[in-house]
Amino acid sequence: MELARRLGHRFGRKRHDIILVDKNRTHIWKPLLHEVAAGSLDANLDEVGYRSHCHRWGYRYFFGALEAIDTENRRVVIAPLLDEDGSELVARHEIRFDYLVLAMGSVTNDFGTKGARENCIFLDDREQADRFRNKLLNHCLRVSRTLARDPSEDSRVRVAIVGGGATGVELAAELYNAAAALRYYGLEVFDEKRLDVTLIEAGQRILPALPEKLALAATRELEALGVRVATDMQVTEITPNEILTKSGEAVPADIKVWAAGVRGAPLPHDFSTLERNRLGQFVVRPTLQTTQDDRIFAIGDCCSCILPGSERPVPPRAQAAHQMAETAYSNLLHLMHGTRLENYHYHDHGSLVSLSRYSTVGSLMGNLVGGKLAVEGRLARFVYMSLYRMHLLAIHGWIKGATLITIGQINAFVRPRLKLH
Repeated sequence: MELARRLGHRFGRKRHDIILVDKNRTHIWKPLLHEVAAGSLDANLDEVGYRSHCHRWGYRYFFGALEAIDTENRRVVIAPLLDEDGSELVARHEIRFDYLVLAMGSVTNDFGTKGARENCIFLDDREQADRFRNKLLNHCLRVSRTLARDPSEDSRVRVAIVGGGATGVELAAELYNAAAALRYYGLEVFDEKRLDVTLIEAGQRILPALPEKLALAATRELEALGVRVATDMQVTEITPNEILTKSGEAVPADIKVWAAGVRGAPLPHDFSTLERNRLGQFVVRPTLQTTQDDRIFAIGDCCSCILPGSERPVPPRAQAAHQMAETAYSNLLHLMHGTRLENYHYHDHGSLVSLSRYSTVGSLMGNLVGGKLAVEGRLARFVYMSLYRMHLLAIHGWIKGATLITIGQINAFVRPRLKLH
C-alpha cells in the first residue's frame, strides 16, 4: 500500500496506470491483529478503505484475489468474484502489466500438523481476528451465566496458543487486558481469574528473536498474569477439545490459536515459472527482482531475499517490508529510465513485543550502538506505539497521517475500551 501511494503520488493517472489488486476492501496493519482479536482495537476505526485511498493518491484499486501469473504474456489472472450466495458477480479476468510487484504477505504455516487447520484459528486477516473475538466473547458469556447461577462452579474459558513468537506472546497478554475490562460491559461476575491461557512453544524458550534476558522477562510477566508458558513442547495433533503433544500431555482448550510460523501465500492455479523456496516464498535477487523475470518484483513476507554476505533470508517483519517498499519504488524508477538498479539493504532497528498495557520488552538500535540495546517498560512501550504511527505516515502522508494519530489519541479516551460486537 505504501508503494502504491508513492507511485501514485509521483506519476498520477495521466501517463501511468498504477493498479493495486487486493482480496480485501480495507487495509489493517497486520501487527495489530492480535488486538483486533482480543477486542482491544476496533478495526472499523483503524482500517483504511482502498477506494478512498486510491482516489486520494492517484492509483486504481481492483477488488479481487490473485489466482495465477502469466509471465509469458505479462498478465495476472484474477479469480471470479462471488456474491455471498455463490452467484458470480465478476467473471475470471486478466490484467495486463508492464511491471509487477508481488506483495501478498504470508499465511500461517501449520507444518502439516494433524487437525490444525480444522480446529485452530489463524490470525492472517481481519476476518479470522473477528472470528476469534466472537468465540472469545461467547465463551466468556457462557462462563458468566454459569457463575451467575452457581458461584461455586469452577467454570473457565480455556485458550491455548501454539507458538511463542511475537504474535502468540502479544495475544496471550492482550487476552488478560480484555478479560479484566469485561466486568464493565455487562459481565459483572467475570474477570481475568476465569481465564486459563496456555502458551505452547516447541523451542527451549519463547521469543527466540529477542535476547534471552528479555525472553525471560516476558515469561515472568506472562506467568504473573496467569499464563502457563509451556516450552519444549511439540504439538502432534489438534482435536476439537484439546491439543495433543509429543510427550503425551493433552492440553484442554475451548479456543485454539495457531501462531507458530508463516509461509508464502499460495496461488490456486499458478503456472508461472517464478522460483519459489520450500516455504512458498518468491526467490528474489538483492534488487528485489524475481530470479526469472526482471520486470517482476516481490517484497515483504511473500519473498525470500538472501543479501550478499548473509546466509539467511531477510526475516519476515514489518520493518523489512517497509524498507523493501522504498527499494522497490527506487528500482522501478531505475528500470523505467534504463539506469542501474540498487541493492536492497536491510537495517535491523530491533524487535519489540508488547505485553498489552502491562509491559513491553525488546531490543533497539542494533546498528547504532554496535549491538542490541535492551529496553523494557515505558520507553519500550513508547517506541512500540511509534511503529504504528510511522506506518500511518507512510501510507497517508504527513498531513493526514498526523491528523489520524491525533484522532487516535482522542479515541483512546472517548471510545469504549473493548469492541464487543
